[in-house]
Amino acid sequence: MVKLHIKKGDESQFLFETTVELSLDDCTKAVCNIFNGRLKINRLCTEIEFLSKSGISLPYNMQGLTDEQISELKLVDEWSDRCIPSGGYIDRKDELGRRNGRAPVEKMASVLEKTIHDAKEKISKDLVQRDITLTQAKIQEVIDELRGAVTIVYPMGLPPHDPIQMEFENKEDLEGTHAGQEVIPFNEASLWFSGKEMQSNKKLSDYLGKNEKSKVIVKIQKKGKGAPSREPVVSEEEQKKMMAYYFKKQEEMKKLAEADDDSYLNSDWADGNQLRRQFQGLNDIKWRPR
Repeated sequence: MVKLHIKKGDESQFLFETTVELSLDDCTKAVCNIFNGRLKINRLCTEIEFLSKSGISLPYNMQGLTDEQISELKLVDEWSDRCIPSGGYIDRKDELGRRNGRAPVEKMASVLEKTIHDAKEKISKDLVQRDITLTQAKIQEVIDELRGAVTIVYPMGLPPHDPIQMEFENKEDLEGTHAGQEVIPFNEASLWFSGKEMQSNKKLSDYLGKNEKSKVIVKIQKKGKGAPSREPVVSEEEQKKMMAYYFKKQEEMKKLAEADDDSYLNSDWADGNQLRRQFQGLNDIKWRPR
């Protein structure tokens, strides 16, 4: 099975393992699903962390308002008494004004926090260095684990307007957000290998050959963005190793040069005839004209 090291720009994303006989159309779909799935998991982890600290999301018409404004406008959050976390809650005001301030108790919050930590580990970019691949099934598994943790803490469910619930139902609205700009829809995605855009009507083997044991870098980006930057001949890590090697070599050459210094040969004690002249009384003889 060939391994595709997926990058966006110069940044590693994940490893994807497949066969060279896979069509580029199917390959692009799979890579997009994993790429966007990782983004979804990161968004979920961010929102679930807010959930563990400040409770469920307020209705849109109450977000950002002060308690006085809410009272003055006679607004009521009908979901606050429906969606109470297991074991009760502790009052912790949300400084951003997005959530109701009824945070889960410490034991329940730790369930969410541990699941968040595990989820991030399972989709980490560090997996590339450890030669661990990601699959669409693994992405779905992590999402299901996050859903399970939220259900444990909130058995009555979350409000339909809560970003977490919307993510679980694939109803998230990312329009006009930075998160939305990061997503690459399948119909807008293109894969690049060795400075060339891979055409969807071809197979991976048309670009990578028949070797199923190869490992190559493939870059993903939106169509119409032009060719991504090419990979340097020498990676940053290899460059550091080379610089360290040549510095060490230079230091060794300096030491050898010092060891080969033969200026001591001009010293009296290094003169092979010094002892013989001393016995013959020929030392310190100066010649000068009369």
